[in-house]
Amino acid sequence: MANAHSERIPAASQEHHWPTAVAALLAGGAFFSLWFWLLPRWLGFHAEAAGAAQWRWIAALPSVLGFAVALRCVWDFGWTGRGTPAPVAPPKRLVVVGAYRYVRNPMYLGFATGWIGLWVVFGQANLFAIGAVIAVAVGVHIFVVAYEEPTLSRKFGADYELYCRNVNRWRPRLRGWDCAGLGTRTAAMSRHP
Repeated sequence: MANAHSERIPAASQEHHWPTAVAALLAGGAFFSLWFWLLPRWLGFHAEAAGAAQWRWIAALPSVLGFAVALRCVWDFGWTGRGTPAPVAPPKRLVVVGAYRYVRNPMYLGFATGWIGLWVVFGQANLFAIGAVIAVAVGVHIFVVAYEEPTLSRKFGADYELYCRNVNRWRPRLRGWDCAGLGTRTAAMSRHP
């Protein structure tokens, strides 16, 4: 069976990927926009460049990388999974390409890294905000364990179970999983443009 490194999508079928890729980017863009609009004011973000605060800008690098990973995951949902991150239009194929070869929830981890980096750059830590962030992280974990994983298991069966046995939920692997042995409803079979 071919793996993610050995087979390319035929040019004719690439045309069918564009609508879902664009829909995924629109859904992801709406999500990004909502959070960028709501959270900065709520967390008290403001720029300071004097004194020790000038070193805060170093956190911009992991922030940008985290958001880039999340955005790439949104693309992967549309292009290879033929769906969106939104539960109302989920991927039709199990996505195990890109960052998903290293960790099962790279989109959440990318968003978290991006927001933590922004918080370091712009934010001011206070007990309420820290508690709220911890509550959101616990809520995301519960959502993943109680809804996403059972839903994916029902939808993709043995392929998802094999994926779960080889790729951790939150702790990334050092080397990407090669996806060997997955079935045809899995997006590991195609490469990106």
